Amino acid sequence: MTTLILKNLRPMGGELTDLNIVDGRFSATAPEGAEVIDCGGRILIPGLIEAHTHLDKSLLGMDWYRNEVGPRLIDKIDNEREVKVALGLDPQVQSERHAILAISHGCTHIRSHVDVDTHHGLAGVEGVMATREKLAGMIDIEIVAFPQSGMMTRPGTVEMMDEALKLGAELVGGIDPCGMEHDPKGHLDAVFGLAEKHGKPIDIHLHERDALGWFSMEEIIDRTIALGMQGKVAISHAFCLGAVDRGYVAGLQEKLAENQIHILTTAPASAPVPAVKELKEYGILTGAGCDGIRDTWAPYGNSDMLEKAMHIGMRNNLRRDDEVELALDICTFGGAAIMGLKGYGLDVGCVADCVLVEGATLAEAVVTHAPRKLVLKAGKVIARDGACVIEAP
Repeated sequence: MTTLILKNLRPMGGELTDLNIVDGRFSATAPEGAEVIDCGGRILIPGLIEAHTHLDKSLLGMDWYRNEVGPRLIDKIDNEREVKVALGLDPQVQSERHAILAISHGCTHIRSHVDVDTHHGLAGVEGVMATREKLAGMIDIEIVAFPQSGMMTRPGTVEMMDEALKLGAELVGGIDPCGMEHDPKGHLDAVFGLAEKHGKPIDIHLHERDALGWFSMEEIIDRTIALGMQGKVAISHAFCLGAVDRGYVAGLQEKLAENQIHILTTAPASAPVPAVKELKEYGILTGAGCDGIRDTWAPYGNSDMLEKAMHIGMRNNLRRDDEVELALDICTFGGAAIMGLKGYGLDVGCVADCVLVEGATLAEAVVTHAPRKLVLKAGKVIARDGACVIEAP
């Protein structure tokens, strides 16, 4: 394991100091002869946490895809399922390209939803697992078995989800019990049944808005209570929490807080978003992710969680420095807490997953999101000057 002395840095934008790394963890002391890296007065933050993405579907490195897909969610889902075949998309290669780009921007942990369906079977899960093994020691990847095309609408998918969890997927995914599946009871019974059978946590996509989303969210809360799964359920997107009726939303947020149900936001430009300051006031753990990047859904995204922190700030009207720091906290400590990471942070004894960022303050680091000078994973240098130390395939 790596032994280093990081000189002239400012942890979380604080006072100038030095930090020691011994055997991959921050240490109070360092042995003589340790390698010294001068950090030039830059800010050190813990590794960025990409807590909601789709490693199996990015088109990075492939020819430009001309997007002429219809506007509905189901249009995008159906199109992608077919186009993956037409394009010859290899989930191992594409997930490796995506993960290496994330590393270059300072990401040290990823939670990826990976498609499981009757069209592609477990190819996505197997591909991302191969990437996880190949990049071990550079980035940690957590896999959500994700039935994007539905379970109730596509018989045989529940059984494939079961196989994905046996294979090693860490979480059970789900999607829009009403709007996508048209069978909220059947869908949530399947999701929570798989979680109970395998002893796995849950992360459900909930794009449904307003009253429809509130109904699904209340059903998720009720099942969380019934199975005693407090602290083990996350809801991604949660657009319904951005509804105009703040009174009703307040009641939902109270229930989410009481039952330790977490929220993961992607801060999209085209949909309502959860109000992150309210979530913090309620004590609801909140993380974030870049969602899909450069795929058949949209040509945007670069897997930069500092830029995503800026998006969270813009979508939530966060202007003060302390508010912008909240956005960064969501992309670091918030995601780490939701993923249950042990030893995360910059304190003595924590794993030395960290990033040197540019700026006089944390807020400046977020809004400029300049190329990262240095990224460490357990004290090992994995990126310098905005580039990963290994090349993408």
